[in-house]
Amino acid sequence: MSSVGSPPVLRRPAPTVRRATVGALVASLAGGLLALGPATTAQAAPALLSQGKTATASSTEGAAYAASAAVDGNLTGTRWASQWSDNQWLQVDLGRSATLSSATLTWEGAYGKGYQIQASENGTDWRTVATVTAGDGGTDEVSLSGTGRYVRMNGQTRATGYGFSLWEFQVYGTTDGTGPTLPGGGDLGPNVHVFDPSTPGIQAKLDQVFKEQESAQFGNGRHAFLLKPGTYNGLNAQIGFYTQIAGLGLRPGDTTINGDVTVDAGWFNGNATQNFWRGAEGLTLNPVSGTDRWAVSQASSFRRMHVKGGLNLAPNGYGWASGGYIADSKIDGQIGNYSQQQWYTRDSSIGGWSNSVWNQTFSGVEGAPATSFPEPRYTTLDTTPVSREKPYLYLDGNEYKVFAPAKRVNARGTTWANGTPQGTSVPLSQFYVVKPGATAATINQALAQGLHLLFTPGVYHVDQTINVNRADTIVLGLGLATIVPDNGVTAMKVADVDGVRLAGFLIDAGPVNSPTLLELGPQNASADHAANPTTVQDVYIRVGGAGAGKATTSVVVNSDDAIIDHTWVWRADHGEGVGWETNRADYGVRVNGDDVLATGLFVEHFNKYDVEWYGERGRTIFYQNEKAYDAPNQAAIQNGATKGYAAYRVDDSVNTHEAWGLGSYCNYNVDPNIRQDHGFKAPVKPGVKFHSLLVVSLGGMGHYNHVINDTGASTVPSGTSTVPSTVVSFP
Repeated sequence: MSSVGSPPVLRRPAPTVRRATVGALVASLAGGLLALGPATTAQAAPALLSQGKTATASSTEGAAYAASAAVDGNLTGTRWASQWSDNQWLQVDLGRSATLSSATLTWEGAYGKGYQIQASENGTDWRTVATVTAGDGGTDEVSLSGTGRYVRMNGQTRATGYGFSLWEFQVYGTTDGTGPTLPGGGDLGPNVHVFDPSTPGIQAKLDQVFKEQESAQFGNGRHAFLLKPGTYNGLNAQIGFYTQIAGLGLRPGDTTINGDVTVDAGWFNGNATQNFWRGAEGLTLNPVSGTDRWAVSQASSFRRMHVKGGLNLAPNGYGWASGGYIADSKIDGQIGNYSQQQWYTRDSSIGGWSNSVWNQTFSGVEGAPATSFPEPRYTTLDTTPVSREKPYLYLDGNEYKVFAPAKRVNARGTTWANGTPQGTSVPLSQFYVVKPGATAATINQALAQGLHLLFTPGVYHVDQTINVNRADTIVLGLGLATIVPDNGVTAMKVADVDGVRLAGFLIDAGPVNSPTLLELGPQNASADHAANPTTVQDVYIRVGGAGAGKATTSVVVNSDDAIIDHTWVWRADHGEGVGWETNRADYGVRVNGDDVLATGLFVEHFNKYDVEWYGERGRTIFYQNEKAYDAPNQAAIQNGATKGYAAYRVDDSVNTHEAWGLGSYCNYNVDPNIRQDHGFKAPVKPGVKFHSLLVVSLGGMGHYNHVINDTGASTVPSGTSTVPSTVVSFP
């Protein structure tokens, strides 16, 4: 759908129902992937396999014409329609491999004259099983032979000046019937609290959960508050650890709180630097005092919010605060940064911004201050090169759906400024609703069936890797759902496929060392995903803190074109199970894929490199880092002839890379005599560019000799004064 209005209403010929002539259908034999041959008498009668399954398309004409409308069983009430050009496709994931018998295509007036029916086992390698060369509209019944999990109508020639438009795409066949089929949808479990404006005791429930979660930094409680569209008066929703509050409207204006959504730091004596793991989404606020308070630090997101007033990012008393993230939001008044050391704001609209401490970065933000680094320390990009907002749960009438926003290029401002945002809605019936107690085997079975995943609030131990192998799969967590890998497995791996969306969950390393915790794509992945990238949003990684945990490398990005949009990858510096070897984790994030974009990258305290970048044409907008506090001595971090491991290193083999708004801080509190040769390391090449970098010693606890390579002044002369050393541009 368009953010600037729907396409014009055009009259089209009324659909007619007639069978395609035999002469119009030419079967195309295919080998390799498909096992061709007539069905045997032992097979069950063919059944309708496609209805209600996950459907995707090359394009849509607008909001009312999503791919899912062609498999919803509403024969002449809803339809998919493509953009007005040839070479468009619609495909359906049957959930498991099937022996195919036929396909029925019920065309709207804009029909396909020439098209193929294709099948695939993996959604990538396609074989043509039937070809139509002289389609005449109405209803086409096409005989198929072979097997496949994915079936596609590959439109080649339109019959009209419009696009391809199907009322319904029905695929018939049989499956082997092995294993029970897991149901999609269902209730959201006990830790999802759904309110409407008439629900009694809303404030009391908010207060009860906040009392439990206010200081439960490493507890097991997980909660999501979901507010149905409407107006809520007089609420003050105080948000503690592992708590999410969100509106269930498609747009922020659908759900209004005449009151506040508040994060403060009373539990920590006014220090907000440990206000982690929480979020607010999809609400309009009319703050009681005219200004809402959101005093957070890492792993706290503020998305699709409209504050009809100001926003204060500092705790009461203006104590320390350590950075956060705003996206797709509108703040009518001024944002008071005050004591926030660093902050990233993306694709939003603000009434103004006050103050800078170390590193305030903006991209695609209407009303943002102009770049003035190093003083004030503002770094501003007019637009965000590529962005795609986080998927979210909403109510369509009485039906839960997940909205998957569309990709934007050179984005500026919110997705909803002009009404309904662009994107696709997926019914909850196409999700496996994961609840505490679910096993990795069951989760993988659901994925193999073609279901998406919705993790309800809870802690999930997995004894095998969760494998996301299907293109366009959504894995969405509510209430900071947490995945803990047991026995040293990798928690989650994503295949080298298009459009996977990971969002809203925490991966917490287990006590047995995992080689990796999250992998995007296998080694040597090479597929082009520029048109439909994989996105990772509000996915946080923790090693230690809740108990001893270990992982050699936390995140590995092998796939090209991936977008990492707000993550905190953290080797714990406090909590339980913390020590130089106790929660050993050498590397934070390693990027091998090309054309990877990071927007809002927080990576801290790893034993060696925090970020390593090997892929070409990588870009980072905002990076925040602290080196490991607990290094016992200089020898422990000696890197050959180099003192210390860079916080962000671009490999010497890379020819093109660019980054904006980066900061690295040291606080070597075990041995304050430790020296880092530099915070950043990169090859000196014309295509490798850095903008607005700084390093800072926190109170003189260790120092940097340079900012990047041998460029930038030492922090030693600053002593204990916590004054950054800056570099405006490099080289």
